[in-house]
Amino acid sequence: MSANSKIRVAPSILSADFSKLGEEIKAIDAAGADYIHVDVMDGHFVPNITIGPNVVAAIRPYTKKVMDVHLMIAPADPFLEAFAKAGADIITIHPQAGPHLHRSLQTIKALGKKAGVALNPATPVDEIDHIMDLVDLVLVMTVNPGFGGQAYIPLEGKIADIRKRITATGRQIDLEVDGGITPDTAKKVIAAGADVLVAGTAVFKNGPEKYAESIKAIRGA
Repeated sequence: MSANSKIRVAPSILSADFSKLGEEIKAIDAAGADYIHVDVMDGHFVPNITIGPNVVAAIRPYTKKVMDVHLMIAPADPFLEAFAKAGADIITIHPQAGPHLHRSLQTIKALGKKAGVALNPATPVDEIDHIMDLVDLVLVMTVNPGFGGQAYIPLEGKIADIRKRITATGRQIDLEVDGGITPDTAKKVIAAGADVLVAGTAVFKNGPEKYAESIKAIRGA
């Protein structure tokens, strides 16, 4: 972890009760969530379909916390403006989601939003080497994207490698990890350099009365 970063927890609403999504977001906000993580899947880039810009716009009024929108869609470019207008604060895309990663990141920044890049387990770290001046967040996937509740893939070496690259920039860039995060795996990724932890099942599985306890357990790892 960087010397001046606190651990932030970003509950993934993929694991929330979609029949009462607004209430769920208010509950995790009150329970101490730092970011609200929104997983957008298209059934093409990943084998699942979740939500689109209209849902992001609908849930935006329920929290003032950072809306951390992870686009697992391809192509991503045609939808960047819609997600920006819907209320995303951070828009994260995959290098594979379009032909020109640099241009896509420029577009996100021009929309007034923070830009993130997500690396799947098999995506090499050098994909980010020439766009570090544009990113505000690097997301390391420790599962193959598409479904919640998967087992953690140990990629601490990759996380540590990215932390070195972030440190070398001298910029404040979030190092976020998503996939199989529990209090136990959180210890490993924090030690490797992560400072934002996405957790779905680990936060939501025990119901609203346990959200604060679950978030605290992950942050405290």
